[in-house]
Amino acid sequence: MRTSQSQGAPHREQGALVRENWLARQTRIISALMIREMTTRFGRDGLGFAWIVLEPMTFCIGVLILWSLTKPAYEHGIRLQAFSLTGYMCIILLRHMISYSFSAIQANIGLLHHRQVKPLHILISRNILELGGATATFIFVYVALLGVGLIEIPANFLLTYCGWLMMAWLGLGMAILMTGLAMRFEPIERVVGLLTYLLVPLSGAFFMIAWLPPKAQEIMLLIPFPHATEMLRAGVFGPFVETHYDWFYPLAWGMGLNLIGLLLVASSRDQIDVE
Repeated sequence: MRTSQSQGAPHREQGALVRENWLARQTRIISALMIREMTTRFGRDGLGFAWIVLEPMTFCIGVLILWSLTKPAYEHGIRLQAFSLTGYMCIILLRHMISYSFSAIQANIGLLHHRQVKPLHILISRNILELGGATATFIFVYVALLGVGLIEIPANFLLTYCGWLMMAWLGLGMAILMTGLAMRFEPIERVVGLLTYLLVPLSGAFFMIAWLPPKAQEIMLLIPFPHATEMLRAGVFGPFVETHYDWFYPLAWGMGLNLIGLLLVASSRDQIDVE
């Protein structure tokens, strides 16, 4: 019995070493693709890689200034800047993850000559970049508004993180799904822009579910995106602001979107012309 156990130990150690080497290899590939993407998109001159944060920041600050000049200071008892920041950053995250992903395969098709590089590596690297840039922008603008007294410290940090990551989870699913569809059906590329605009009202970014009539609330809560937005706002505003969300609903939707997207990408691998 001792001999059997002693023989099994090296096999377990070898299996652990193989898994560790596989993970390290995937990490190196994705890291290299991220650096290449930042260099290709933003270059090394001037501000360079800083544009991964500055690009979404300019849009966000522009919207905040515009809304501050054209709207009242409070919306249904919620300070305007806090409301617009939590909503518009969700839109930026969704739109950037989808827009910069669906054409990623074709834009980097030459990289697929390398046997180790797979379409999924390209998609993951792009989405990590967009998530990182949007997150850094959110934190920077939030801290700036906090410093001038236009927003309060989040009432529940964990819920705030969960709402933000839930939106990223849905954005990743939509990005992979649209990529898989674009690989199979060329006309999809022409409707992605329209889809990202439709996400503006469908995300619940510029209204709270509690502001809607009961029937409209039921309809909006059938869409997964408002759940993530409401979750984020529940974490920022606390229990004194009425929010409506179910954490499991967008989680399940994200799982479905990612699974279908991955199956589409995998089954469309032969549609890619790497010649």
